[in-house]
Amino acid sequence: MNRILKTTVIAAAVMGVAGVAQARDQVRIVGSSTVYPFASYVAEEFGATTDYPTPVIESTGSGGGLRLFCNGVGDDTPDITNASRRMKPSEFERCEENGVTDVTEAFIGYDGIAFAQSSANQTMDVTREQIFLALAAKVPVDGELVDNPYTQWSDIDASLPDREIAVYGPPTTSGTRDAFEELVMEAASEDMEAYGDEGYTDIRADGAFIDAGENDNLIVQRLAENTDAFGIFGYSFLEENADTLIGSSIDGVEPTPEAIGSGEYPVSRSLFFYVKNQHADAVPAMYEYANMFMSEQMVGDLGYLKGIGLIPAPVEMREQARQEVANHEPLELADLK
Repeated sequence: MNRILKTTVIAAAVMGVAGVAQARDQVRIVGSSTVYPFASYVAEEFGATTDYPTPVIESTGSGGGLRLFCNGVGDDTPDITNASRRMKPSEFERCEENGVTDVTEAFIGYDGIAFAQSSANQTMDVTREQIFLALAAKVPVDGELVDNPYTQWSDIDASLPDREIAVYGPPTTSGTRDAFEELVMEAASEDMEAYGDEGYTDIRADGAFIDAGENDNLIVQRLAENTDAFGIFGYSFLEENADTLIGSSIDGVEPTPEAIGSGEYPVSRSLFFYVKNQHADAVPAMYEYANMFMSEQMVGDLGYLKGIGLIPAPVEMREQARQEVANHEPLELADLK
């Protein structure tokens, strides 16, 4: 950055122009811990191969990132937020209420939610129903819903090990938590008569489920310390730690890239990031970073991100998503319903 531009940036910061993103070189990103490793890889490559500094990325969880992103337009708000689920209509409406009225959605590929443990154990394959019964706040017993009485996996099914139920998982701000509640808890319970016509997603709070925060690496570390426990996190973390962790099959399907990409693995989901187009003039690096992220070099079948756990989308879907980002196509509320 030349001396004149530096002086301009400093002056703008001192003046604190309300509602306008102040000119800067560095892209600011928040959001999903699942997308974080992929975004970090792109950010490092961006910093190394362009004239711009490496973007700053904060892992806040999908929900937390979207809250920050939708707070408004200006230098105190992020340019991009990562999400391991799609933006909710309510979040879109909150963005609009706060003046964030021009957003582009970037679909980058797929990931699966792993249910994993220390490789010091034998593989324990599970069904979604068994996971549900281990973690639901209330479960049916003799036709009545009661506080979850199960303390051992063998209490649920005699074929499961006589091990304490202890599961490290993401907080409520996490897209991984949202997807887990939808794809495991809701899916397993929606046909259970005790819960009526709707699925049940309340997770027990008696210590069997341990909120491990937004950093999935901490869950990996805790599984090394507590070999009786399981962890819930994105597939990429299982792949990165294949020397110390083993994943369970769910409903008879192993968590593999092929099964996740085809949708056969029952706990697979789409990954996104969202771009605040109103920051484009003040943050010229933003679009260049977004375009690099969407490139075949990153998200393609032979892309760098596949090597760290991203499951590429089919070619046609990748090309469509790439064009939407390149054209800065605005997201509409109707797209999310």
